[in-house]
Amino acid sequence: MTFVASNGDIHLKSVLIATDFSEASEKASRHALAIARHYGAKLYLAHVVSSLGFTLVGPDAVNLATEIVSRDARELENRLVQSGALTGLPHEVIVRQGNVWDELDKVIEQEQIELVVIGTHARRGLGKLLLGSVAEHIFRHAGCLVLTVGPGSLQDSPVGSARAIRPFLFATDFSEASLHALQYAISSANHFGTKLVLLHVVSEIPMPEGVTRPSASDVIEMREKARLSSLRRLEELVSQKPKLAVMPEFVVEFGAPAEKILLTANRFKSDAIILGLHHSTRAGSASHIPWAIAYEVVCRAGCSVLTVRN
Repeated sequence: MTFVASNGDIHLKSVLIATDFSEASEKASRHALAIARHYGAKLYLAHVVSSLGFTLVGPDAVNLATEIVSRDARELENRLVQSGALTGLPHEVIVRQGNVWDELDKVIEQEQIELVVIGTHARRGLGKLLLGSVAEHIFRHAGCLVLTVGPGSLQDSPVGSARAIRPFLFATDFSEASLHALQYAISSANHFGTKLVLLHVVSEIPMPEGVTRPSASDVIEMREKARLSSLRRLEELVSQKPKLAVMPEFVVEFGAPAEKILLTANRFKSDAIILGLHHSTRAGSASHIPWAIAYEVVCRAGCSVLTVRN
């Protein structure tokens, strides 16, 4: 599914915010509202009352919880209307019962959602950052565009703000999924009139055949060859796509991919990171940015992260 028009611009018609009425969801809602208004898209506010309650406390309690959530959702809608946030913006509030991801997936398919916006606390547990079960399911499984607004993201979306949009960072390993995501990166940069930074991280310097113990000078030479080769490939990617309105910048880094992506985004003060992922329901499947790397970027990024599946 693509939302890039023949002129290279992106046209979103539907945006869904998956909310649990938490502070993280509130921040993500502000981003979703700004994006929906910018594109003139219909905004869906969705909440699912977990079916886990049927097992733990019975259907009556779940029905009561659904009534309470529906009331909270109406109150949220009323606040947004009174504040003017929804003025002139087509919208719909959806409250369902059941397995949270299954119900959200049905909404995405039935309403032909093109972009899902999720907020996350990115809590720490067992020594690593955790998105939270619902956010992780959406991040891993949604077939549409997903914008994750993490704890490091701005409180309000740069979309529609008075200031100029800062550079977008597109991280790639030159895979098929990456090429698919690149059109969104280019279109988004052109749409908002900002610079696109294309980054490739070399995690392992390729060794010439037969070389097992390279000298320091050999390592320097191989590193430079890898850098120049990667720069050429980045330039070729852009040359094969619609022209960028603002001169792009090409960056090659060496080291741990997630760390270098985050550091590069911080260096350019990026307003968004764009990653391409293979569409798969298997958490361990291969992807342009392997899941572990994408997951770390999403959890730790100081800006929102757009993931695109092929």
